[in-house]
Amino acid sequence: MAQQLVKEPTAEQIEEQQLYKQMGVTDEEYAMICGFLGRKPNYTEIGVFSVMWSEHCSYKNTKPILKRFPVDGPQVLMGPGEGAGIVDIGDNQAVVFKIESHNHPSAVEPYQGAATGVGGIIRDIFSMGARPVALLNSLRFGRLENDRVKYLFEHVVSGIAGYGNCIGIPTVGGEVMFDESYEGNPLVNAMCVGIIDHDKIQRGVASGIGNPVFYVGPETGRDGIHGATFASEELTEESEAKRSAVQVGDPFMEKLVMEACIELINSGIVIGIQDMGAAGLTCSSAEMASKAGNGMVLHLDRVPQRESGMTAYEMMLSESQERMLFVVEPDKEEQAKAIFARWGLHCVNVGNVTDDGRLRLIHHGEEVGNMPVKALVDECPVYHKPSKVPAYYEANAKVDTTRYPEVTDLNDALLRVLASPTVASKEWVYNQYDYMVRTNTFVPPGSDAAVVGVEGTRKALAMTTDCNGRYVYLDPEVGGKIAVAEAARNVVCSGGKPLAITDNLNFGSPEKPDIFWQLERAADGISEACVKLNAPVIGGNVSLYNENAKGAIYPTPVIGMVGLIADLDHITTQGFKAEGDAVLLLGETKAELGGSEFQYVLHGVTEGRPPAIDLDVEKRLQDALLEAIQAGLIASAHDLAEGGLAAALAESCIAGELGAEIAVDTTLRPDVALFSESQSRVLISVKAEQAEQVLDFFQKQGVPCSRIGTAGGTSLKVNVNGSEKIAATVEQLERTWKDAIPCLMK
Repeated sequence: MAQQLVKEPTAEQIEEQQLYKQMGVTDEEYAMICGFLGRKPNYTEIGVFSVMWSEHCSYKNTKPILKRFPVDGPQVLMGPGEGAGIVDIGDNQAVVFKIESHNHPSAVEPYQGAATGVGGIIRDIFSMGARPVALLNSLRFGRLENDRVKYLFEHVVSGIAGYGNCIGIPTVGGEVMFDESYEGNPLVNAMCVGIIDHDKIQRGVASGIGNPVFYVGPETGRDGIHGATFASEELTEESEAKRSAVQVGDPFMEKLVMEACIELINSGIVIGIQDMGAAGLTCSSAEMASKAGNGMVLHLDRVPQRESGMTAYEMMLSESQERMLFVVEPDKEEQAKAIFARWGLHCVNVGNVTDDGRLRLIHHGEEVGNMPVKALVDECPVYHKPSKVPAYYEANAKVDTTRYPEVTDLNDALLRVLASPTVASKEWVYNQYDYMVRTNTFVPPGSDAAVVGVEGTRKALAMTTDCNGRYVYLDPEVGGKIAVAEAARNVVCSGGKPLAITDNLNFGSPEKPDIFWQLERAADGISEACVKLNAPVIGGNVSLYNENAKGAIYPTPVIGMVGLIADLDHITTQGFKAEGDAVLLLGETKAELGGSEFQYVLHGVTEGRPPAIDLDVEKRLQDALLEAIQAGLIASAHDLAEGGLAAALAESCIAGELGAEIAVDTTLRPDVALFSESQSRVLISVKAEQAEQVLDFFQKQGVPCSRIGTAGGTSLKVNVNGSEKIAATVEQLERTWKDAIPCLMK
């Protein structure tokens, strides 16, 4: 006997009570939906439209901005629009990568929010046919003195570690920044990188009229319902009650699904495959049908269900994890089932591809949904939000960031900067990750970029995530440029040639004109840097409505970048290598403390303008440095970022377990010279006998280069204009740097 459906509101009640507004649908959007249907929607249909038209799925507020990004290049095999982007690395091989956010779920349920963020991005990679080889993350939290922040930090890291370690994919890199701007709204961005042969590339298309549609993975439950709309609204005191919108992950199940799907893809019988990520079965079915220009009918009674009495609305909107949807031809059905049976997984025929362009839902023999696929996917509303220059931005133009009293105890200043959680060692974080699983990690977390080998070749991939939200806040366009440039600089410092980026645009509410202005300007900066550095945008994610009681977070467009290391011999790390090596500084140092760690730690403010960046100068630096690395001239290379020259020197000493004697001649104030965060600078070391050759090489390339000292001994000693300003043992620097976060977490 058929189970009775839960009684849902009628179409009239939905309209009268404006229940659609609870799902994030406006009056105007509701009227559009009625127009597309030619009638009032039922409860299931309004739920489906609400998630498909959410910012998380439709990018309705950001589509005009995203169109500004350069997405093409000779190396790009697949750009935005699929589960992940794909870039050629030669020899019929390609790298597949993408970054996504799980910010709001992590704010209310940090372990599962972070864990399922990792699971979702892994599925995006293997749904393209690729074998995932590495995970990275980019995290933002409030100040660690806050107990709630400590709780979020601890459990987010634990969730990332728990999922990645169990599934057997190394977590090799990332970044963590702490600032009160992120209090109450942490950012949890997860990135996955995979490798694929060109002929194995898949797309999420439901082609072939009449072809069966299969559901794979665990049963559908009530977890994660309306997760997409939850991600498209501001966090409030009531958000804690929306824990049901947070999915629950099972990495052991994901491992089975991943291996089975890769085997299925390698069998050559798949027509289309896509993971059930945001909006679950709704998004995967509608998008797959839309890409093929077809329709789809789903028989919801066949959907494996973890809980009894689930409604059509619940099944369509559930974001239960580790589930996939795929299409094969009818005569390949038994072959597909046999593959999944070997892995002990559900593989159920839940529908068919149709030629009517409709998404039709059948439940208990009744049609409970009938919607045009194009309306769901391609004709969602697009908004051109008003934009306005914020008052704070104009006020910051007048701030002189060198007006602070001179800091004379620069030894103490360096120790304070090294102990700042943003600069301090992240070993407390990455020691929880298994970053050596699969034994192909050549450079583990802690250097400028992580490096993972390409099995069976002499090639490797350098990968990183980067963004300084303070810079972007102070000047979104400049900050956007710097985010791309620093990611590329990190890749080059590791011996790699930048290939492309994936971005995660974490911003506040687009309903606020000043926030939308930040978004527009940051996108312009990212676009310009990508063009100049030949690193197109091949995919990414937008996460808006990141706000707390004090307002929006710092605008944080995280850049995930992958570069190709042509030969393992080119791999370069940041630690000084040998006694007597010459230490050289590439680039120019200017009086630029705006948005710097020194300004934040020593003066307690974030104000002024960030460092300027000239992308032509940056391009010259990166090209020359990569050429020098490939010629075997460079022993170590380290990008100058947070903490400036002083922090970079300390980090190179700590990584190399070797001191250095440094002499800086400058017209700048000593504290400014050592802690300015001027861009397009790299600290390198070379063999002493090659120092003159290297100096001459960079000068001929038009890159400023100066010899500032020698590696060796057990202490870092820094003289400025003949006066000793820093003298500390490497052991003292390392202890300060390594103990900072563990001490705060006690």
